[in-house]
Amino acid sequence: MRWWDIAPVLDLERDLFPEDAWSAGMFWSELAHARGPAANRRYLVAEQDGRLVGYGGLAAVDGTGDIQTIATARDQWGSGLGSRLLTELLSAATAFECAEVLLEVRVDNARAQRLYERFGFEPIGFRRGYYQPGNVDALVMRRTTESPSESPADSAPGPSGETPTPPPPAQGTQAHG
Repeated sequence: MRWWDIAPVLDLERDLFPEDAWSAGMFWSELAHARGPAANRRYLVAEQDGRLVGYGGLAAVDGTGDIQTIATARDQWGSGLGSRLLTELLSAATAFECAEVLLEVRVDNARAQRLYERFGFEPIGFRRGYYQPGNVDALVMRRTTESPSESPADSAPGPSGETPTPPPPAQGTQAHG
């Protein structure tokens, strides 16, 4: 993600999270920590046919990664884009030498929780009233280095016991930082 991605990211952010969307200042602050020799953030966006369709961010401090945000446009739900973004963020956590990765997810977002569980994240607690102003609780999840390193598509056996191949990237979808 670069500074010129912030406006389209904010558009998507407000569409997906109308009550608790991040501000431009929050993204600017995160990007300030994503460049240079002391960088400890990795932010990326996904574009399809010149349109921003997803984004994600990771912070890394003292061996712990934290998925700060991840989102895909509604018309991308079920396309595998969320999995690809999460895979990139987990690769960044490995590059930052994180022994564990944490995240918070709304308790009412079962779709996202299933994605995280497929990647080896496990629930470890709650943060009451974390998402404001809606006062929605967050489920805290953790993935340790002992978690499977391959993508869920690579490790989950199919109905016949065969290991399926991962889905190909969506046509024209590219991710960049």
